[in-house]
Amino acid sequence: MPFVHETAIVEPGAQLGDDTSVWHHAHVRNGARVGTGCVLGKNVYIDVHAVVGDRCKIQNNVSVYHGVTIGNDVFVGPSATFTNDRVPRAFNAEWDVTPTVVNDGASIGANATIVCGVTLGEYCMVAAGATVTHDVQPYQLVRGTPARHAGWVCRNGHVVSRGDAAPSDTACAECRSE
Repeated sequence: MPFVHETAIVEPGAQLGDDTSVWHHAHVRNGARVGTGCVLGKNVYIDVHAVVGDRCKIQNNVSVYHGVTIGNDVFVGPSATFTNDRVPRAFNAEWDVTPTVVNDGASIGANATIVCGVTLGEYCMVAAGATVTHDVQPYQLVRGTPARHAGWVCRNGHVVSRGDAAPSDTACAECRSE
């Protein structure tokens, strides 16, 4: 059974998985789906039809807008930002949602911005404050504004290479001992 803090809003029609916690002032909209074992921190907003997989941690002050799909075991750091409109104008009555996909195991650092239309690969890592404008490959580490390649990480997030080409083995010593 999910836990919903008394100050949080979970609209009718929103789906929350077992063992999910929705904390202070969070808002989960109608049609949103949040998996099992997730933690939605203070002031988190999950928009209509947004999808969050199982065992995700979405830290304080993150908005997951319509068109964003987050896989399993994803970490989204505090105040990270997703967008969903490539040409935002306040006066546009009609606009197109541009989908964004965050694959299993990805980590997004605090205050990172994920511009709509990108795919973040499995177990990739986006550094704090980065602005992602292009797809990120599985296990790739990106940083900066705009985000650029900075290396390759293992499943546990340790840097295994700073080279440009993906290494044939993305496991560190800790990964191999598990």
